Amino acid sequence: MQQPHLKTYVSALAGRRVIVVGDVMLDEYLYGRPERLSREAAIPVLEFDRRQVIPGGAANPAANIAALGSTAQIVALVGADAAGAELRAALAQRNVETNGLITDPTRPTTTKTRILAAVALTVAQQVARLDRLDRTPPSAEWEDAALRQLAELIPTADAVLCSDYRVGWLTERLVLELRALCQQSGTLLTVDSQGRFAPYRGADFLKCNSAEASAWLGVPLRSDADFEVGLRRLREELQLGAVAVTRGGAGFSLLAADGYHHIPALPIGEVFDATGAGDTFVAVATLGLCAGLSPLIASQLANAASALVVRRIGVATVTPAELIGALNL
Repeated sequence: MQQPHLKTYVSALAGRRVIVVGDVMLDEYLYGRPERLSREAAIPVLEFDRRQVIPGGAANPAANIAALGSTAQIVALVGADAAGAELRAALAQRNVETNGLITDPTRPTTTKTRILAAVALTVAQQVARLDRLDRTPPSAEWEDAALRQLAELIPTADAVLCSDYRVGWLTERLVLELRALCQQSGTLLTVDSQGRFAPYRGADFLKCNSAEASAWLGVPLRSDADFEVGLRRLREELQLGAVAVTRGGAGFSLLAADGYHHIPALPIGEVFDATGAGDTFVAVATLGLCAGLSPLIASQLANAASALVVRRIGVATVTPAELIGALNL
């Protein structure tokens, strides 16, 4: 029996409810026109043109979920500062539920400031990045506040997505109790953890990139045979339902209950900025799994969505119409 075209599954991504738990941040982009080289150092002098702020970190998969017609509620820690207020406003503008954000007045909202030299409307070169963050683990007070929320929210959700940027919010205790809550309610648990795998043992779906997988395994991953062996170790040792490893321009590899698959990248066009592509991948794969799609179909949809966002500068989201258009190519 012939399998339906991938585009027929896009509508199934809407109408889901996902709780995103992770390290949120404000991505700030400062654009300037290059005028000359500085006399003080070998750097360009930029004349300020414009400023843009976008939800980053764990806020990016939440925004992608909302853009595809599903409900995203985020449980995370922010500071009592201007960046936190801007992040709340940017999430609300993207229809992400923000009542799960917890304010800690003792720490800053994580902010990544990128300075770009814009030589044309569509071409900008990043020349520097400045991060403002506090990696101190949150106090038990904030863990307790999050767990009270999660105990209420998880039974009402189709999935919990952990987006762990290793800034400190997802403590061992928080992850352990979150996992137990998901197991008790039969709620899907998906993970993007920047190479920190052990706390997420038993997750239904884990996404990482090839460098993260290679570092955890302690061996280089070059050939398809390497990836197949590596993914089998990851899945077995971490007791995962499925594991997907993104491979940049080479697409992704997946190991699920039905075996190993390698899917090439979608040839959509020139890559401008890979920032946030992994966030888009895990968001779309999570929605697909919520809809009852197989890990392979869910990841193929995620692969197409990721190919779209790398064609834009900065973290970006994908609409259903854009995803269908890409799958039509």
